[in-house]
Formats: sequence, C-alpha cells, structure tokens
Amino acid sequence: MFPYFPHTEEDIKAMLERCGVSSLEELYSDLPEKILYRKDYDLPDAMSEQEVRDFFASLDKKNKSLKIFVGYGAYDHYVPSAVSSIASRSEFLTAYTPYQAEISQGTLRYIFEYQSMICSLTGMDVANASMYDGGTSAAEALLMCAASTRKRSRVLVSAGLLPQILEVVRTYCFYHGLQLDSIDCPDGQTSLEQMNEKLASGDVAGVLVPGINRFGIIEDLAGFADSVHSAGALLAVYSDPSTLAVLKTPAQWGADICCGEAQSLGIPLSWGGPYLGFLACRKEYMRKLPGRIVGQTTDLDGKRAFVLTLQAREQHIRREKATSNICSNQSLMALWVTIYMSLMGPAGLREVCDKSYGAAHYLKDALVRTGKFSEAFPGKPFLQEFVLRSDLDPAALQKALVGAGFFAAYRTQEGLYSFCATEQSSKADIDALVKVIENI
Repeated sequence: MFPYFPHTEEDIKAMLERCGVSSLEELYSDLPEKILYRKDYDLPDAMSEQEVRDFFASLDKKNKSLKIFVGYGAYDHYVPSAVSSIASRSEFLTAYTPYQAEISQGTLRYIFEYQSMICSLTGMDVANASMYDGGTSAAEALLMCAASTRKRSRVLVSAGLLPQILEVVRTYCFYHGLQLDSIDCPDGQTSLEQMNEKLASGDVAGVLVPGINRFGIIEDLAGFADSVHSAGALLAVYSDPSTLAVLKTPAQWGADICCGEAQSLGIPLSWGGPYLGFLACRKEYMRKLPGRIVGQTTDLDGKRAFVLTLQAREQHIRREKATSNICSNQSLMALWVTIYMSLMGPAGLREVCDKSYGAAHYLKDALVRTGKFSEAFPGKPFLQEFVLRSDLDPAALQKALVGAGFFAAYRTQEGLYSFCATEQSSKADIDALVKVIENI
C-alpha cells in the first residue's frame, strides 16, 4: 500500500503481534469515535505541475518586492548561484544524522569545515555546530559565562546590541535566574567607564558587547578585556561574521567568547528567515559550549575521516548537568554558509566589505547633502550601516520610499533613521533613493 515505506507486510504483522493487536485500526481503537473524522477532506482538485507553478506564481505576485537599504541584523548580500546547487547534492542534503559516523561523513565533514571557518574568522579556538539564530547564540554566550565563573549570577550587556537580540537575552536570563544589567552608549558607543563601575561589585559573571552596534558604529573595545578579566568575569563579543574579513577579530580584542548571526554569510533574505547563530570560544571554555563539536581523525585505512568529538552537552547525555539543552543545529544553514565561504574565500569576503563600505559612505554623504538629514554621531567609524537624524515626518517618509520601491530609513527607538548599503546597492539605486527624499 505504501511502496516507499521500508516495512514489509511480514514486518508490520510481527510488530502488531508484539503490540498485542491484529491490525493498524485496532492499534487506535481506544480513540473515541466522536473525535474521528469520517468525511471527505476539503481539498482542492488535483493540478498538473504547470498549474501548480502558475498558482504559486500568482501568490508571489501579491508580494511587493522592494530594494533594500536597511540592515539592523539582516543584510542583503549577493549569493553565488553555485551555493544552492552544491547544497542540494545528496551526500550533503540527505546525509544521515551525525551520530553514526560511518554513514554520515557528508554531514560531519561540512560541520567540521563550518567550525574551522568560523574559528578562522573570529580568531577563536573552538566553534560549535551552529545554533538557531543570533539571539539564542548571544543568550547561550552569557549562560556559558555564568557556568564558567560559578556562583555569579549577574551579567552586563551593552545597550548597543540590537533590540531583538536583547529581547531574547532578557528572556533567557530571566528563566535561568541571571540578573541582567545594561551598559549605556552615551556617545553611540558602549561606555567603558560605566562598565568598570558596574564590574566593581565583584559579582559579574560576564559582559556582552557588540563588535558593530545597532547604530552601525564599529566599537573600540580597547581596554574592555583587561577590565573584565581583572574583575574575574568573561568577555563575549556579538559580531557580524562577514565584517570580520576586514575588522579586528574578537580574539584580537581579548574576548573569551564570540557569538552572532551568520545570515550575512550568504543566506538570502527570505521574509524573516531562516537564520543561523554561531558561537565560538577559547579552548579552555570548550566544555561549556552547547551543542556538539565535530573533529577530524583517520579511519583504519589511514584515510581522513570525521567524528563527533564532543557532545557531552547534548540533551541525550548528562542532561541534568548540561550548560544548555539546545541540540538542534540549523545544519542546512551551516552547510549553506560553509559553501558560501568556500566559494568567496578571504579575498572575496574582503571585496564584499570594501564594496559595502564604499556604497554606504556614498549613501550617507548624499543623504546629508540633501539638507534633510544630519549626522547623529559625527566622526564615528562605520562599515555598511549608519544612523542619521531628521525632522521629516516618519509616515510621509515611509510612504514616499515604499511607493518608489525602497525599504529604507528604519526608525530606531531613539527616533533616528537607520540605513544600510551593501555590494548589492548600485550607484543608480542610491541616486534614485536620494532623489525620492529630495522631493519630499
């Protein structure tokens, strides 16, 4: 009856006998008749393949596609067409769950390569096999700090983190009994002075600061690691990994843990997901990492092979002692990111940053020249994202921009306007965007 199911009639009969029933229907005989649905399902008529394509194409036309000039945690980067093609290969896409190494080398290999590339970007010693998104990776970084320092239940986070990340962190801290305290950004950057004041209490387990904050400003983290370590705490840095091709790494700042959202490494924007959290640390904190770690070894014939080297923090092992019970690892997205980084290489990632830098600075200068925007934090360094001040009516501004086909000028909680430009932002599109604003 089900030709693609692996069980034969004899298999099914043997299992039913073991259960003490004679048929599949009898297996569910304890269900009340009144809850069983005996009518025909209200389903549309069958369609041909072309009719199905046409139907979904008609749905797609209802979406309004805009040219993107906003980042705020999700970035519009070019994705080489080879990424989806390679990711669809059966040895990767349908590889078995990695618990049985002998039949899951495809999965284990790309997780190993993913971890290796994340370590190369961040400067850290160890990376796990990926997480749900940037928010959960940030929260897990703070849980690692608390687990590593012991008997400390207070953590500090920069107000420069993206609000959606802070919300997730706040939820995790509440349900894990951690006291969350904030470090202000009085001049658009995390205050070292205020952090030092709050570290003086001696009860801080960890500090989480952004490498690039929600204003788009590249943070100067000089002195942060020394202060944090002197107070007996750990320093975690939330990073956009694509920018680490040209910026100082968290390891170079002296951080113990690096976390963040890896969507910028070739995962397309797709109406809110999927995303991919990454988490890396120095080797002394490896056993506090949630998830699993894949390592390289050799088989009986001396050939290169991959295995799960560490999985003591998985749900199925030592559950009550685990730092975290997170175990799903967004593996398909880790594969996607691995292929993207392999194709781009260090030179390609640097070129993306260079072109994004040029486009963003061109856009900012053009907007300021309109006289309708002014700099919110003059002189502060930024790469691809920035905020400006304006007295323009927010509703009128958005109506004009969306009407012209642009998603731009995202309004922050302070009433500033956030813009972003990447290698996808052409000069013609930037000029067209500025023209719309000039005519408001």
